[in-house]
Order: sequence, then structure tokens, then C-alpha cells
Amino acid sequence: MLLRSRLARFFLISMVTVFAGLLAAACAQQETPTLRVGGIPDQDAQRLARRYEIFADYLSKELDVPVEYVPSVSYSAVVTAFSQNDVQLAFFGALTGVQARMQNPGARAIVQRAHDAEFHSKYVVRGGDEFADLNNLDDLVGQTGDLTITFGSESSTSGHLMPRYFLGDAGIDVANDFRTPPGFSGSHDKTWQLVAAGSYDVGALAEDVWERAVTEGKADPTKVRELDTTPNYFNYNWTARADLDEVYGDGFTDKVQTALLALNPQDHGEVLELFSTEQFIATNNDNYQAIESVARELGIIR
Repeated sequence: MLLRSRLARFFLISMVTVFAGLLAAACAQQETPTLRVGGIPDQDAQRLARRYEIFADYLSKELDVPVEYVPSVSYSAVVTAFSQNDVQLAFFGALTGVQARMQNPGARAIVQRAHDAEFHSKYVVRGGDEFADLNNLDDLVGQTGDLTITFGSESSTSGHLMPRYFLGDAGIDVANDFRTPPGFSGSHDKTWQLVAAGSYDVGALAEDVWERAVTEGKADPTKVRELDTTPNYFNYNWTARADLDEVYGDGFTDKVQTALLALNPQDHGEVLELFSTEQFIATNNDNYQAIESVARELGIIR
């Protein structure tokens, strides 16, 4: 009887210990919510999926929290997801970053790619003899009535906002001077492809997307070629929600920033290549004040 009693007691203690361990593990999981990351769908969906798959894996290991990529169907959808806390960390263009931070006061732009401090848009034009005399924006003045133009997304900094602004500086009223109202392709890749296909005569897109299309031999110069380049401006950035430290602990936003700054070509070459950069550098909200001013001037932000 004594042996049976001891065995029963040992079994009970063991079961309690196991249950307590399982409960503790479950609680630990509940105490560490998944960090959801997103980004504007500015180019080929397969490239973006690969980019964020590798990125999420890296960030999860660095932060010791589960990280999940949340794809979005449009630029505005990413801004909405960020404002509603469906995404806590997002790779925005300058304009969508401004819009997102306006809807989540206290949100911080924490890093940008090295070349985002001096980013440019490219204007492209159809190839062929019919357009041979168009070699810069000045050549468009007075001829736009015979031409059509497409941008990327309406919310795109490099595919709409800034190239539209600089067209205005050149004396071109985008809304009224072209043969038809401007088109919106939805992404940078589609912009040059539509011009190459003859659907539009002129297009505007991000410089890195255009340069990759040229380098990889995808853009046939007999069908689409570069027309001009905009002056530089600040563009893409990673923005963190205002409540990250409240949810994940003091200093978590700074920890995210440190993890992004630690990405380097030797150890993380693929993910950096997918972001079209060799490194991220620190940034802050003040760098995008000029973008907000331009957006207000054009009536995109009110």
C-alpha cells in the first residue's frame, strides 16, 4: 500500500509538472504576439513575396518574436492595414509613409535604403521614329496634346507624386494638357510595359525598377526608352507603429531599427538585392516634410 501510495503521488506530481510546463509555454506564446510586416505592392508580386519571406525569417531570428508577412492588393490597403494595427511595421514609399503616420500619431520612420535620400523617378517614352525628337521634358512642352501618359499607383511617390510635380515645374498640366486623362498602371513594372506595348506614349516610374529592367534586358529600347530623370527627393522607408514598445517592451522599436541597420551584403545579400540596396541607413519623420508639402500642394493630402 505504501509503495502504491508513493507511486500515485509521484505520478500526480509529474502530471502537475507537465501541465504547468505546457501552461507556461502557452502563456509565453500568448505574451509574444506576432509582428506583422507589410509593404506597398509596387512591383512584381513574386519578387515581393520572395523578398518578404526572407526578410520575415531574418527579423524573427533577430528579434526573437514571430514575424509574418501580410501582402496587400494596393498602396492604400497597406496604409489602412497599418492604421488599423493589422500591420505593425511597413515598407512605405515616402507618400504612403506620410499618410500612414498621419493616421497613427507617434509612428516613426526608422530606416531607409541608402539611395532613398537621393531618389529619382524616370520618365520613359515609346521607341520608334515617331518619338525620336522627344529627349527630355522640355521636348514634351507643346506636344502633349498628341500624347498619352501613365503613372503607377495614384499613391506612389516615385510613380506619380514627384514625377507629376516636376512635370508641373516644366510647365505641363498633367490633368489637362495630354490627349487623355493620365492612366494609372498600379505598379512600376506595369508602367514601362504598357509604354512598350504602345498603350501609352509616356510613363513615369521608380529609377531602380527601370534600371533593373534595362540591366536584365527586359526593356527593349526599340519599344521603350528613357526620356528624362527627375531631381532627387527622399523616398522609401520602414515605418513602425507608435505602440510597438507598449506591445513588445521598452526599446523594441530601437531594436527593430538596429536589426535593419545590421543587414549587410556579406551575410544578407539576397534580401538586400530584393530591396534593391546594399544597406539601410537611419532616417526620421522630418526627412519627409517636403513630400507632405508637395502632396498638399497637389491636393493628394488635405
